Amino acid sequence: MKLKEKKINNTLEHELIESGIHPVLAKIFAARKIHNADEINYKLDKLLSPDLLLSNIEVGDFLYEAILANKKIVIVGDYDADGATACACGMKGLKKFGANVDFIVPNRFEYGYGLTPEIVELSLKKDPDIILTVDNGIASHDGVEAANKAGLEVIITDHHLPGNLLPNAKFIVNPNQKNCSFPSKNLCGVGVMFYVLLALRIAFRKKNIDYKEPTLIDLLDLVALGTIADLVPLDFNNRILVSAGMNIIRGNKFNLGIKAIINESKKKNSSLKTTDLSFVIAPKINAAGRLSDMTIGIRCLLSDNLTQASSYARELIKFNENRKHIESSMVSSAFDLLDNKKSQHQYSIVLVNADWHEGVVGILASRLKEKYFRPTIAFANHSDDLVKGSGRSIDSFHLRDALDLISKRHPSLIQTFGGHAMAAGLTIKKDNFSKFSEVFELTCRELINPDLLSKTIEYDESIESEYLNFSVAKIINNQVWGQEFFAPFFVDTFDVIHQEVLSDKHTKCLLRKDKNYDAIFFNNNQTLPDKIKVVYSIDANEFNGKTSIQIIIKNIVE
Repeated sequence: MKLKEKKINNTLEHELIESGIHPVLAKIFAARKIHNADEINYKLDKLLSPDLLLSNIEVGDFLYEAILANKKIVIVGDYDADGATACACGMKGLKKFGANVDFIVPNRFEYGYGLTPEIVELSLKKDPDIILTVDNGIASHDGVEAANKAGLEVIITDHHLPGNLLPNAKFIVNPNQKNCSFPSKNLCGVGVMFYVLLALRIAFRKKNIDYKEPTLIDLLDLVALGTIADLVPLDFNNRILVSAGMNIIRGNKFNLGIKAIINESKKKNSSLKTTDLSFVIAPKINAAGRLSDMTIGIRCLLSDNLTQASSYARELIKFNENRKHIESSMVSSAFDLLDNKKSQHQYSIVLVNADWHEGVVGILASRLKEKYFRPTIAFANHSDDLVKGSGRSIDSFHLRDALDLISKRHPSLIQTFGGHAMAAGLTIKKDNFSKFSEVFELTCRELINPDLLSKTIEYDESIESEYLNFSVAKIINNQVWGQEFFAPFFVDTFDVIHQEVLSDKHTKCLLRKDKNYDAIFFNNNQTLPDKIKVVYSIDANEFNGKTSIQIIIKNIVE
């Protein structure tokens, strides 16, 4: 582990303070990738225009005509939180315009990912005229052809990286298409779906139809959740979407499914942080897709009363508890397979285990990547002759591009693949596992500078003691933080005044630096020394009317 203090743009810091930003927050923002105070002014009128997305306005016009003709639209979703929120956003949004709309989501264990011919066959039972994909479809050549043959029209809305050839769909809305000039390439699936709804609203406006224009802003709680959950970079446009969504969630009226999960998780929506979307809400929705069927997660988000939503939320929580047990067992067995010394000399980690759960290998890959800081792919059995893998990467290695390179050099090695720079999925033949592991390691060695195989933690300048308090922690908590616009970490040395282990798992302690601070070190049951240098974040606690600041220890600096 390496430490690197973030560099502060002093000119920007002064500009931010003059614009009314708290001095602590100004210093933190001035160490982020922004250029002026306008880039933290998250007004909705600053959103990029819907007409910048290739084919989006045409899709709005097409859906307008389809709705007037009462054509049946079936949304084909995906089995992660982004796919679930995109599906719910599409369902709720299209119904606002009077659309005849239904949805279907693939069960990952029966049908795999995306719009496959089998999913098209299944969707025919709903008697659709139009198939609308959300968060998938950009690689679904066979599925689109099957839909075309069945006389259906296909609209693909996706954000994943396309291959050299695009499916033969009627329309494709994806900011990562080669000819798309949309400045933000970081929209997630639900973000793209929201922009399609904006285009549909434009179509209704210009047709001068006498209708009561629906409100779309109330869908931004779903957009915020999907954006944070999918770990897409929080560029300015995404921060606007997330900020608006968080304001809705912290208010009195928001999505009942999200509300139910918050309530059942013993959280308060009024003080919810963006990190709570990542670590509290999204995992419970994802658990349905990992262990069973994402239909439960989508129905939770579509619930029209809190009693129904709470019932679904409790099911999701049960799935998530089960997922945690499965994950713990898999992580333990993975550590048994790995030799730490050997891992230090490898540029990658590629593992397979017949006993691993196919729906949880992505989390396993993430845990191993965090520990060893290597591109990691974990495989589980998919069928008699295939294994399915999920990979996670480090900043210096574009995982999806690496898999694309391997597939070009070794055309028969990978059956299917897709994903992003930091996460990807693939299927290979069991007999090809050893060969793939070898080729993947060689590819990593070719593309990765070995100096980048040590994790670097970037931290912010320490907060002065006079400002290290509840009100400042609350101000920091209320900001929009996420991928590539990270919440602040700090590094300081403290005296350990008192410590105790909770539930054999976490260390609660009292630290001192000028004054005393309550602290927690999650997933640590080892005794702390009397004096420690730590990487930490700060949290604002409110309980029974009492307020306090808490230090969250992330790492101990040796």
